[in-house]
Amino acid sequence: MTLARALAACAIALAPIALAGAARADIDNSVLSPGAFREHKATYGLVYILPKEVNAVIDAKVAGPLRAKLTQIGLAAEANVFNLPHVTVVHIHSADPTTPRRMLAALPKPPAPPAITLKSFYTTEAAKGAGRPWWFDLGIVKSGKGYDDLMAYNVAATAALTPLRDGPLPRVTGPVYAVMSDAAKDLVRTVGVSGVNVMRDGKATASHNPHNTLVYSMTPFLPPVQGPMDELAAEMNKTLPDGIDTTFRNVSIVEIGFMGNVVREFYRVDLETGAAVDVTSGHVVATIK
Repeated sequence: MTLARALAACAIALAPIALAGAARADIDNSVLSPGAFREHKATYGLVYILPKEVNAVIDAKVAGPLRAKLTQIGLAAEANVFNLPHVTVVHIHSADPTTPRRMLAALPKPPAPPAITLKSFYTTEAAKGAGRPWWFDLGIVKSGKGYDDLMAYNVAATAALTPLRDGPLPRVTGPVYAVMSDAAKDLVRTVGVSGVNVMRDGKATASHNPHNTLVYSMTPFLPPVQGPMDELAAEMNKTLPDGIDTTFRNVSIVEIGFMGNVVREFYRVDLETGAAVDVTSGHVVATIK
């Protein structure tokens, strides 16, 4: 199935609710106008946890040069940011501590285990010219059935989960929101975050750029930082010219730090069986069908 057909299939079922969150009276967008970032209380996400074999390749070929570069340019703190390696489906912000359980109840059936290729390192800002936060990412090859399934599920998950938010993500408020494109601003107002796929007039916005982030930073993205990090991206692309082939086997509901790093996991769903395990207890608490 092509990406266009996969997204069109989602449109039939999801178009009426794709922007359902915009209608909630308790969603506060007033934090978009101040010049500072919104206070970060709690952000949750739906993510694919990277398989062990992918982490093994990154540890062996990328982690060493990456840590050396960060140390060289004075970003020691960035080298120690805790993160559970992942590829994001969608993030939402909510101060309600019951949100992970509500997300599990609302979760649409995930796809069968998708085969994808992680490839191409690059740097990116939260919005061009915002200066911070910024990230060092490893992208995904944007072709094949696995990629189509990822993108189609992003539409479904966005429709189902963003109505649970209480407002936009803190890191897309204030100085980031001010320099966003009109399309990105519209997504932030209506679904709480930019860079996600929603259905509008029967078509997907196709904004989602699935990736794995290796560095999270609030250090201003100025030439002394950007230059060396872009050089590292070029070096790593030579080290892994064919990328890393893998298959995602689980999707998880997690807690997210301000910059997007996963700080803890609540529920892990097996893509083969649909069984949702409470990570703390190890018990199956639901089956997603």
